[in-house]
Amino acid sequence: MKRTFPIIVILISLSLLGLITLQISWFQNLFELTKTQLTTKINDAGFSVATDLGKSTGSGKVLRLSKRGGLTLGSEFQLHFFKVPTVEEKFAPEEISGKIRKAFDRLNLDKLKFEFAITNTSDDYEMMSKGYEREFWDTINNKRGYYVILPENTDVESLPSLEKLIIIVPDIQKQVWQSLRWIIVGSITFLIIIIAAFYVTVKTLLNQKKLSQIKSDFINNMTHEFKTPLATISLAVDAMNNEKVQNNREKSTYFRNIIKEENIRMNKHVETILQAAFMEKQELKLNSDVISIHEMIEKVMDNYKLQLQNKTATVQLLLNAKNDQINGDEVHFSNLISNLVDNAIKYSKDQLNIKISTHSTRNYLVIRIEDDGIGMSKESVKRVFEKFYRATTGNLHNVKGFGLGMSYVKTVIDAHKGRIKVESVLGKGTTFTIEVPNQTPIAIA
Repeated sequence: MKRTFPIIVILISLSLLGLITLQISWFQNLFELTKTQLTTKINDAGFSVATDLGKSTGSGKVLRLSKRGGLTLGSEFQLHFFKVPTVEEKFAPEEISGKIRKAFDRLNLDKLKFEFAITNTSDDYEMMSKGYEREFWDTINNKRGYYVILPENTDVESLPSLEKLIIIVPDIQKQVWQSLRWIIVGSITFLIIIIAAFYVTVKTLLNQKKLSQIKSDFINNMTHEFKTPLATISLAVDAMNNEKVQNNREKSTYFRNIIKEENIRMNKHVETILQAAFMEKQELKLNSDVISIHEMIEKVMDNYKLQLQNKTATVQLLLNAKNDQINGDEVHFSNLISNLVDNAIKYSKDQLNIKISTHSTRNYLVIRIEDDGIGMSKESVKRVFEKFYRATTGNLHNVKGFGLGMSYVKTVIDAHKGRIKVESVLGKGTTFTIEVPNQTPIAIA
């Protein structure tokens, strides 16, 4: 796992990087291709409109100069001047705009925005659309003008028409991207799915690695916890086989008590492991009843008198809750308080100070258990309620246990529909704050 995990991450990362690079390159090529196709269609539409306009103006009424204004060559010949009507003379701007729009619609450019203008033979504007001048002078955005010369008038003997149709497509790049938006959205969506799958895969591998480490720590701790009482029992049995011990009733009783105590200790370990396995399979079932938290705390602290004396500890009880009754399971909640107190004793030095306080809010009973022990790191605070997690990992046995106590505490709190919060500073101590619903809500002045 240690060797393969980095290789898997590197390979997946390279694959993902390559896929992103190919996607970007594909988008760029698709954009240029779409832009080229769009340009071709705009040119075709412009040419179609220009041809139509050229034919319309060429087939219009021929204007003649009067006889008086004509240039005469003799009495039999008269030179007539023919004038082809301009686009401005035959069409209104709205008509030309409509022709361009129809041409665009035929080429599936129905959503394309445009502005247009018509210039005469001197390149002066004959007419223009309302937004043409604004778009023409807007050089910040990407503009593109399409110039189309109206076809020559071949139906009459005159000079060719040099009028021009100019079409401007505002911000063509933006319009190209808009035409590709669903393709882009789809591609990005699938890319995000692939990245999410990569993240889940890596996270799963990391969790598996962590679980493997936790399993190894658990086996080491369990081996030590069972090895010590077994060794003690073995020594006690060997001692009892000695004739001097057999003949001494007090010594025999002493060694029998040792065997009994160590047997009880092993049974507790077995029960702890079995309880953890049971809780993993199904939710904790409570035998709910009305219980007094203040009375429970005092009983729990009485059970720890000897351990507290060994630590030269001082205990301060500030049980100030106006309503200390809750609906809960007396056994499980008592174990919860016991585990927190036991945790404070384990992770402490001599001359320990413990403060347990309670107070009431409108709907909750709040219990705070504070100590000035060795505290926890930020990583330990985050993981303190994880099953099998211990602040001292590995085969370190200055603090005994399987790392199941705090997981059990969290399960009991959740079963009572309460909340628990941990605050800790390394080297200064830890505070657990528990909030559980009151038996009946009370009004706080």
